[in-house]
Amino acid sequence: MRHTGGRVTQNGLYDREVPQGFDPQAMIDRFQARANAVRSRGLPPIEGPERLRFKEQMQVDFMDYAMLGDAQADMADGILTLRIDLRPRDASPES
Repeated sequence: MRHTGGRVTQNGLYDREVPQGFDPQAMIDRFQARANAVRSRGLPPIEGPERLRFKEQMQVDFMDYAMLGDAQADMADGILTLRIDLRPRDASPES
């Protein structure tokens, strides 16, 4: 695992300054790339229960990455807010 210099505090918060030029859209683009990588990844040559667990984890990873990849980001006063529309595709957006 790559060490990024941040740490998790006792209250569970990530303690690291956001670098100058942080681009929330670039972060979202990376999540989209991760979702595509998971979707196109083949299954390794494992069998039985381990294969099922691997496949289930791939599905969860894809869902997480795809949702974050669909997010709209807003950065205001040092707070990153990700807005993810989880309504069914046929639902009309709010006006």
